[in-house]
Amino acid sequence: MNITMLGTGSAFAKKYDNNNGLIELDGYKLLVDCGITLPSSLHAAGLSFNDLDAVLVSHIHADHVGGLEEYAFQMMFLYGKKPVMYIAEGLVDTLWEQTLRGGLTQEPLNAMSDFFEVRPLKEGVDYELHPGLNVRLIQTDHITGKLSYSFLFNGRFFYSADMKFNGELLKRLVDEGVQTIYHDCQLQSPGVVHASLDELLTLPDDIQSKVMLMHYGDTMEEYIGRTGLMQFVKQRQAYSYT
Repeated sequence: MNITMLGTGSAFAKKYDNNNGLIELDGYKLLVDCGITLPSSLHAAGLSFNDLDAVLVSHIHADHVGGLEEYAFQMMFLYGKKPVMYIAEGLVDTLWEQTLRGGLTQEPLNAMSDFFEVRPLKEGVDYELHPGLNVRLIQTDHITGKLSYSFLFNGRFFYSADMKFNGELLKRLVDEGVQTIYHDCQLQSPGVVHASLDELLTLPDDIQSKVMLMHYGDTMEEYIGRTGLMQFVKQRQAYSYT
């Protein structure tokens, strides 16, 4: 499995684009979130929306879903297709009613299903998205009262969405066999709705050694060498995991 972060930046980052990933396995391409900057960062990577097989949505913030309108329109008007969308069942109506409806609706097209082949997912259930690529949704805390989900791929690769620090969860995941953790990281404390670097540095070494930091701010270079055993994910660099 290869993963390339098309963007590695926080919601306010300008240098690194929104934190959106591309997972590839045997030619299958899964987009993880589709934020405001995704259309341009996808183009910078030499790809088009038509190269993607599906999108997996973590939660309803613009840096994670702000590019879905263009995704839907390009696939409809340029390629004549409906993109596949994997999303937690509890987020489907919210995404349509509170985010996409205003921009996408044009009679007679007035439902999410007119633009996407929606495949709702239940939390805690393993789903095979492609032979050899399974995902499980784990609800994680981000904004009070708003659903947000992180992803466990193949029982070995944990990809946080936006989440508050939860050392107990990370320890449990590692105890259960997780080998790699891609974790959002707010460089400055306090981490009110994200895990801060200071909080992540409290993790024991055996967990830190598995952590790759993403969703960081534009001052990332100032923190190189100050992240313990953790490393920064680099934008548009492909990493391979078995």
